[in-house]
Amino acid sequence: MLLPPALRDNPAAGSPTRTMRDWLVDTLCFVLALGWAVIAAIDLLRARPEFVQQWAGTPSWLVWADLAVGVACAGALWWRRRWPVVIGVSMLVLGTFSVTLAFAGLVAMLTVVIHRRFVTTILFLAGSVTSNAIFYALRPERDTPYVQSLAWGIGASSVLVLCGMFIRARRELVVSLRDRAERAEAEQQARVERARALERNRIAREMHDVLAHRITLLSLHAGGLEVAQGGDVRPEVTAAARVIRSTAHEIMNDLRFVIGVLREPGDGSGGERPQPTLGDLPALVDESRRAGAKVDLTLEVREAGDIPAGVGRTAYRIVQEGLTNARKHAPGTLVSVAVTGAPADGLTVRLRNPAAVGRAAPAMPGTGTGLIGLQERAELAGGSLRHSGDAAGGFLLEAHLPWEQGPS
Repeated sequence: MLLPPALRDNPAAGSPTRTMRDWLVDTLCFVLALGWAVIAAIDLLRARPEFVQQWAGTPSWLVWADLAVGVACAGALWWRRRWPVVIGVSMLVLGTFSVTLAFAGLVAMLTVVIHRRFVTTILFLAGSVTSNAIFYALRPERDTPYVQSLAWGIGASSVLVLCGMFIRARRELVVSLRDRAERAEAEQQARVERARALERNRIAREMHDVLAHRITLLSLHAGGLEVAQGGDVRPEVTAAARVIRSTAHEIMNDLRFVIGVLREPGDGSGGERPQPTLGDLPALVDESRRAGAKVDLTLEVREAGDIPAGVGRTAYRIVQEGLTNARKHAPGTLVSVAVTGAPADGLTVRLRNPAAVGRAAPAMPGTGTGLIGLQERAELAGGSLRHSGDAAGGFLLEAHLPWEQGPS
C-alpha cells in the first residue's frame, strides 16, 4: 500500500492505480507547487520583491499570465505518472518564460527520469538546458551574468537527474531481487514436487515387488489346493481355496489401482475404478459370507436410488471396515448390519457383534487407524460416528450421515 507503482505485484498496465503512498506524494507535490506559484506571483507584484528579487520590475500582465501557467502546471502533476513525457515537455516549453512553474517543472523532470529509459532522460536533460538558456535570455537576472545563471540552472537539472537515476536504479534492483526470490521459491517447490514424485514411485515399486510376490504365491497355492484330487480334500476345503484364489485376484486388482494412484496422484484423467455405492452392500456381505463370516444384513432405505453418491460411498466404507474388524477381533460371531434411512432424515449405519467365543485364532496385523479414518470420513460427509463396547465384550459401530433431499 505504501509502495510505488513499479514495486507493486500487479500494477495496472498504462494506468497505475494510486495507493495511499501515491496520494500522499501527489498531494504534497501539488500543494508545494501551487504554494510556490502563488507566493512567487504575489512577490513579483510587489515593488520590492523578497523571494524573487532578481526579476523585480516584471510587468503585471506577465505576472498574471505566469501565475495562470504555474497553477495549471501544479494541477497537471496529478497526471504526471500517466503521461510523464507529455507533461514534462509541456513544462519545458512553458518554462522558457515562467517563474511560477519552477517547482512543478522539477517534479515533472524527476518523474521522467524515474519512469523512462536512459535515452529519454538524456534527451530531456538536453531540453532542460535549452529551456534554461532561453529563459535566462528572455528574463535575465539582475546583477548576475548570463553564463553564471545558466550554469546554476544546468547544475540544478543535473543534480535532479542524478537523484532520479539513483531512485530508478534502486527500484530496478528491488524488482530484480523480488523476481529472483520468486524464481527461487518456484524452483524449491518444483524440487519438493520432484522429491515427492520420486518417493511415491519408490513406494509403488516396493509395494509391487513385495506384495505382488506374496499374493501371487497365495493365489498359486490356493489354485493348487482347489484342483487337488484325493479323498483327503474335503469339498469345503476346495470351496475355501476357490474363495482365497478369487480374493487374491481381487487384491491384485486393488493393488494395481493403488500403485497407479501413487504414480499419478490427482491425475483426473478418467482412468479411475468405479467407486462403490450403497447398492454394492449386498455383494460386499455375500463376499464376507463366502469367506466364512456370519453376517445378517438389514437394508431399509427409502428411495435408495436417489441417495447422493458420496453418502452411499461413505456408508459402504463404514460397513466394509466394520466387517473387517469383526473378522479380525471376533471371528465366527454373527455380525448384524443394519442400514436405514430416508431423504431428509439421514442415513444410519449400525454394526453390532458379540464377543468372540472360545479361543480365537491370532488376529491379522493392522494399522490401528481404521476407526480413526472412518470417523474422519463421516465428519467430512457432515455426519458423525461412534463406537463402543458393552459389558459382555460385544462391539457397536454406529454412524449417522446427512441425506439432503434434492429438488423434485
